[in-house]
Amino acid sequence: YRVSSEKVSIHIKKNQHQYLTLVVMDYWLISLPGEKTPQQAFDKLNAITSTLSVNWKFNTPELKVGTLDVLVGLSDELAKHDTFCEATTRRVVSVLSDVLEGGQTKLQESLKVNGLDLESYLTRFTWETGKYPPKQPLPSLTEIIVGQVAKIEADLKTRAKNYLDLKNNLSQLDRKETGSLMTKNLGALVKREHFVLDSDYLITLLVVVPQASANDWWLKYERLADFVVPRSSQLVTQDSDHMLVTVTLFRRCQDDFKHKCRENKFMVRDFVYDEKSLQDSKNERARLADDKQRQYAPLVRWLSVNFSESFIAWVHIKALRVFVESVLRYGLPVNFQPVLMRPNRKTAKKLRDTLASTYRYLDHMGGTPVEMGGAEMTGLMPTQQAYHPYVFYEISINMMDSTGKKNTF
Repeated sequence: YRVSSEKVSIHIKKNQHQYLTLVVMDYWLISLPGEKTPQQAFDKLNAITSTLSVNWKFNTPELKVGTLDVLVGLSDELAKHDTFCEATTRRVVSVLSDVLEGGQTKLQESLKVNGLDLESYLTRFTWETGKYPPKQPLPSLTEIIVGQVAKIEADLKTRAKNYLDLKNNLSQLDRKETGSLMTKNLGALVKREHFVLDSDYLITLLVVVPQASANDWWLKYERLADFVVPRSSQLVTQDSDHMLVTVTLFRRCQDDFKHKCRENKFMVRDFVYDEKSLQDSKNERARLADDKQRQYAPLVRWLSVNFSESFIAWVHIKALRVFVESVLRYGLPVNFQPVLMRPNRKTAKKLRDTLASTYRYLDHMGGTPVEMGGAEMTGLMPTQQAYHPYVFYEISINMMDSTGKKNTF
């Protein structure tokens, strides 16, 4: 790995000359009470963190505050919605990665929000009033946002299952066409002339013989059982480990012949030559390949569009959490400044200590983060983080780490 002051680049070796670079970028979303104005609060923060982080105003509109009971209940609900929206967003990325089949460059290009890369969208965040009318009561606004993400999740499950089932079925057929002669599909290797067909007495078997035992086969096969047709064995194909041969014998002695083959470590493959079945198998693979190709582009477009939509919804849920917790912490009238911070990695601890010292007056518990049994006393409701005297949330825009997770659709 390589560490810079602002980001960590992880280099995963793909082969002797190629590397895949993942940029890990975490942001802090905090809220501070306004001084005389929110702008003064932002200027003060910039002054004390000028060498420790890069800061942007995280602008939110004037939202309807409602009652204290509503805010307290919504605080707890928004924490759950935050988790749900992030998880859905990352599932979209995971499915997109599967569809693109490891094309990391294409994946990164598809992860745009309103045409912007994730960092640009986040650092230039503005509330989308057309989608989420700020004059709506906060519970109604939350319901609109979460409802949109829930619909994306439901559609994602259906679309992902249909495509991934198709992809897996095609992969299973392809696996049967590759690999060892011990397991691969033999239909593409044999021809009609390799078999004695339509005989009531004779049958042609396919036998896989280890290359190390090739001489033994040619010396022994005629005597492995009674009524083996002399000189009937033909070489069909071979690889570095095995050869595939035919042998013709009387049907009545095939069980004895198979037993003798096992004793000599020759493997008789179960195979019946049926031209119609072989053609049907080829047609099935062609159909699956056509279906996959036909669905690919529309699905990639849908995933790209709905990644953008779910990411937007997730960030708006973060904005709602900041608003609600700020009102609960700092009271009315509304006078606080949300700030997006990108900590310099080497000085993240110093930044935390500086913020804790500067804003210790916001809470009687003092200025250092206090672990409260794994809970964070934000507003009036506990959540699962460390306590800070100011409103604090973390946002990781590294969507690539979700691609290694197994889909459960």
